[in-house]
Parts: sequence; structure tokens; C-alpha cells
Amino acid sequence: QVQLVESGGGLVQTGGSLRLSCAASGRTFRNYGMGWFRQAPGKEREFVAAISWSGGSTYYADSVKGRFTISRDNAKNTVYLQMNSLKPEDTAVYYCAATSSAHGLGKSNEYDYWGQGTQVTVSS
Repeated sequence: QVQLVESGGGLVQTGGSLRLSCAASGRTFRNYGMGWFRQAPGKEREFVAAISWSGGSTYYADSVKGRFTISRDNAKNTVYLQMNSLKPEDTAVYYCAATSSAHGLGKSNEYDYWGQGTQVTVSS
């Protein structure tokens, strides 16, 4: 089992920045690829960003490319999502997730463990 706890969400104005953190406990963190997903009211959960177990590969949704950066610190069992130039359409509950799969990091059904989510609200 892997337990994931997100933090860092909040209310920010358009153009602002937030850094989300996801702390993992349980099984060996560095064995897992990690992803961030989000779900806005009335919409399906969508992929945001992912990072391989080593941190050597990162993947982004087109909607956040160039604005968001995913990183991980395996010594701290933590994955981060730095979000810059935020837009109202980024408003959603953000979830981190862990996968033992080396492929398909952009697909939510590849993930084994999920956090409870943290709310991000971007005001216009």
C-alpha cells in the first residue's frame, strides 16, 4: 500500500502561482511513477503531468505545458507540481497518484494509488 497526501492548494488570482506537494508513505516511493490529475466540477478527471520513477522523464498535458513543472524528491518521498501563470480554467481538485507501471503514465487507469485531492481555485 502507498498512502498519498496532497497539500498546497488554495485560492490564487489569474497569473499567480502555486506549488502542490504530494507526500507518500508506505511502500518504496522510488519504485513508482507519479502523476497529477485534476477534476473540475461537472467534468471528468483529466491528466495534468507525470514523472517516471527516476525523475528522468516527464510528461504534460498540452493545456499546462510551459506553465506547470512536475518534479520529485525521492529522498523526501515527495512529488511536486509547480503551477505558474494560472488561469481560471485551471480551477479543479488536483489529485496525485502512484503507478507501478512504466508505461501509460498519462492514463488514470494505470494508477494504483490516489490521494484525497486538494482544491485549487483561480479567480479572474
